[in-house]
Amino acid sequence: MQFVGMNHLAVVLAAAAGFGVGFVWYGILGNAWMTALGKTTAELKPRPAPFIIAIVALLIAAYMLAGLIGHMGEVTLRNGVISSAFVWTGFVVTSIAVNYAFQNAKLTLIAIDSGHWLVVLLVMGAVIGAMGV
Repeated sequence: MQFVGMNHLAVVLAAAAGFGVGFVWYGILGNAWMTALGKTTAELKPRPAPFIIAIVALLIAAYMLAGLIGHMGEVTLRNGVISSAFVWTGFVVTSIAVNYAFQNAKLTLIAIDSGHWLVVLLVMGAVIGAMGV
């Protein structure tokens, strides 16, 4: 396989879109997520650090995803979405399942968090793939 390149604007937009997915996802499922987590709103006061970490992590993830898609030989919407689904299935949901199993987390928490990452990755892969190199 030959690396065909990377569109840096697509990466930044994909990371921003992933952040937006999280905003909407947890805006809708926030109460169910807090219940599954066993926390209250008072216990989860907003602080800047988690948001900064999320933005940096999403940028890194988008760059890595763009690199993987670029190694497919053709950066397309289809390759972006397929690559994202493989990454989620092979690495993300499996890691979450292992970590949460040892934490004895509720299945609801696993479903909410892993579903979030599936949608984030699919959206990021779609943006990167649609914008091409």
